[in-house]
Amino acid sequence: MVRPLASKPPTVGERTVTARGTDVRSIRPYLFSRVSLLAAVRRLASIGSLAFLDFCGLTLGLYGALALREIAYGNTPLLWGLLWDAVSDLLPFLTLVMVLVFWQAGLYGARELRGGLGRIVGSLVVVALLTLAFGLGTGHEFTTLGFFPVAIGLASICIGALRASYESLTESLLRLAGVRRRVLLVGQGENLEHLHRTLGSGRSGIDYDFVGAVTDSADGVELPVLAEVAALPSVLARRELDELIVADSGFSESQLLEIVEHAHQRGVKVRIAPKTTELLIQRGEYVPGQAVPLFELRPPAFAGTDWVLKRVFDVVVSAGVIVIGLPLWIMIAAGIKLSSRGPVFYHDRRIGLHEREFVMLKFRTMEEGAEHRQHELESVNEADGPLFKIKNDPRVTRIGALLRRLSLDEIPQVLNVLGGEMTLVGPRPLRLRDYAKLEDWHRQRYLVLPGMTGLWQISGRSSLSFDDLVRLDFYYLENWSIWLDVTILAKTIPAVIARRGAY
Repeated sequence: MVRPLASKPPTVGERTVTARGTDVRSIRPYLFSRVSLLAAVRRLASIGSLAFLDFCGLTLGLYGALALREIAYGNTPLLWGLLWDAVSDLLPFLTLVMVLVFWQAGLYGARELRGGLGRIVGSLVVVALLTLAFGLGTGHEFTTLGFFPVAIGLASICIGALRASYESLTESLLRLAGVRRRVLLVGQGENLEHLHRTLGSGRSGIDYDFVGAVTDSADGVELPVLAEVAALPSVLARRELDELIVADSGFSESQLLEIVEHAHQRGVKVRIAPKTTELLIQRGEYVPGQAVPLFELRPPAFAGTDWVLKRVFDVVVSAGVIVIGLPLWIMIAAGIKLSSRGPVFYHDRRIGLHEREFVMLKFRTMEEGAEHRQHELESVNEADGPLFKIKNDPRVTRIGALLRRLSLDEIPQVLNVLGGEMTLVGPRPLRLRDYAKLEDWHRQRYLVLPGMTGLWQISGRSSLSFDDLVRLDFYYLENWSIWLDVTILAKTIPAVIARRGAY
């Protein structure tokens, strides 16, 4: 029986045991991480080399087609210039279109994902059609349309040959440099050893370095067994790994999700052999293997420069809200002080990134000391799951009810955003009382900074069940981008005006 992974969340309120957590979206941002910067440089060098080779192949193909056309007409091609003048004005356009079409076709993707000759031919056909349309639209005169299929054929051969030479050369250089994929296998017994044998020695010209196996059943496993599955986090902490490959071994969905989460927290790619749960396969991107098809599982949020852009966006917008909204802040503060006794701001203890406690600021909407009366109202709680909500909460003041209806009580959280404890868009942070009632599968929502608004707010808010709200959080984690954040912010204002589920 596979034992569940050991996973003890930090104690609520514990702030000094570990360093401040890092939002998963900020892992290895290109601007600050040396490793990511080097990887980006290598990636750009690869793309630049391939684009240059494609340009050379296109040039050779065009010249060859021109030469064959002259021979077919009974002319003898003598000088480059005499032939080249016919299409030289189209070369910049051809090159730009070719690079864009090749990029869209994935021909500048990672080594193991780049297509072969078939994709090159198909892409060049698209380039030829676009060029023909552009030429006809601008009044360019083509002496013969037969030039296009010949140019496509020759350019395909030239580009294919140059790319094959590039792949062979770089493969040899990688082996000479000792570049290897450090891989950890996770699974059980015969399934794990079968995966080890069928993977072979390498993939796409890069050799595997199998550092060992993590398994609860070592029978028949020839690799060094580093630990049982429950101790996977400690193995990931000790070993420098590139990939973690999971063999389907009857893991439950929760165990597989936990394995993926631990690996991604350490920046390790996760790939999984087929016959896993439907959830993981839907999240996976197929990666051609040597003998075993693999699916790469992406981290539950984007990382890198998008995260830097998001942080800049958070700071600029939050600062703008404070400066521009200062008169409104003063009016709200005056209304709160005149309508009831107590402070203007309410310091609400919430659970945020990596399940650590922080103080979230809000305009006070309840009578002073209202939190001490909550236990008296548990019996009339109208919310589903861990949440606590009452439409006509007797503790809410008159000005507080108005602030809640318009969500104006949330505005001071821009100060939390500036302090890096929150973000403008993300899963909403829960109170301590609500957090204590969460199930284990709910906790993935704490991989990223909590937000002032999110999918909860634009999808029904308090009218949805708690499990539905958590599913919205998971959708956000899986599909995050800066543009999704902008979309949610744009839809938040109409949702607030319509007062959908707000109380």
